[in-house]
Amino acid sequence: MKILMIGGTGTISSAITRQLAQNGHDLWLLNRGNRKDEVPVNVRQIFTDINDEASVLDHIGSESFDAVCEFIGFVPEQVERDIRLFKGHTRQYVYISSASAYNKPAANHVITEGTTLANPHWQYSRNKIACEELLMKEYREQGFPVTIVRPSHTYCERGVPTSVHGPKGSWQVLQRMMRGKPVIVQGDGTSLWTLTWNEDFARGFIGLLGNPKAIGESFQIISDESLTWNQIYQCIANTLNVGFKPYHVASDFLVSVAPKEWEYEGNLLGDKSQTVVFDCSKLKRVVPGFQATTRFDEGVRRCVAYMLSHPEQQIEDPEFDIWCDQVIQAQKQIRKSFQ
Repeated sequence: MKILMIGGTGTISSAITRQLAQNGHDLWLLNRGNRKDEVPVNVRQIFTDINDEASVLDHIGSESFDAVCEFIGFVPEQVERDIRLFKGHTRQYVYISSASAYNKPAANHVITEGTTLANPHWQYSRNKIACEELLMKEYREQGFPVTIVRPSHTYCERGVPTSVHGPKGSWQVLQRMMRGKPVIVQGDGTSLWTLTWNEDFARGFIGLLGNPKAIGESFQIISDESLTWNQIYQCIANTLNVGFKPYHVASDFLVSVAPKEWEYEGNLLGDKSQTVVFDCSKLKRVVPGFQATTRFDEGVRRCVAYMLSHPEQQIEDPEFDIWCDQVIQAQKQIRKSFQ
């Protein structure tokens, strides 16, 4: 197949790029080239700004594709741009939405593609919903061949998944563990969460490309393994060979005391603090044989090994570290006042 990926080097898309390249597809990447050295040699790279429509047309001309995959479209204006660029030039347009678009809290903790889309806590999710609605309208009225994919928390070796961290990523959480300090876990840590290794996600995604049963449909591509956040953090501690010292704090309290730019309301109340179990039976009907096979305890070992062996991934976040200490101390003082 001849495939154009807008993006192609992120956490999710990099695994798809590698697998498509290995299978000999005619793969084109359109991005700004920030990670161009990580792209397989048999992939054609176009370095330009997707928002510069004239430049994009100069590069692709009248080319047509079996699939165009949009990984970096976040607002309706970007989707409208893609429709202008690729209408009549692709047999399938795959839009990467987000499982955070589902209603919070949902009426049922088991999430299917038919679960209501509505997230009052996160503008990011509401924008994704608006993009989906625009694309489905275009499909219904104009026959634009859209497929919508909703990932949840997909991870790779570049970062250890944690729920409460600062703007510089999860390394500071790992440092706290290695130094014997408590780490903040939202709520009581018993809400269920699902983490999907990016190589597993890629297999499900590729099964949708060129698949006529995927046109006009939405799919979630997510592992079947559900863990509590306490279990997730315990796996991280086990991998580091240190003790796990959780300090549980109510999610709404964390939202109220964290800097607004950390977006804890969306990330916690609108996503990670909610118990959800994803039903991927629709995907498995359309992509027979799909199964996520990487358990989290296996995936996190790869993440930790990579971070420990790549100093550039070890980004310290002293502001977050101080904030954690302040939150913990504040709660301890409140407890003392009632003794």
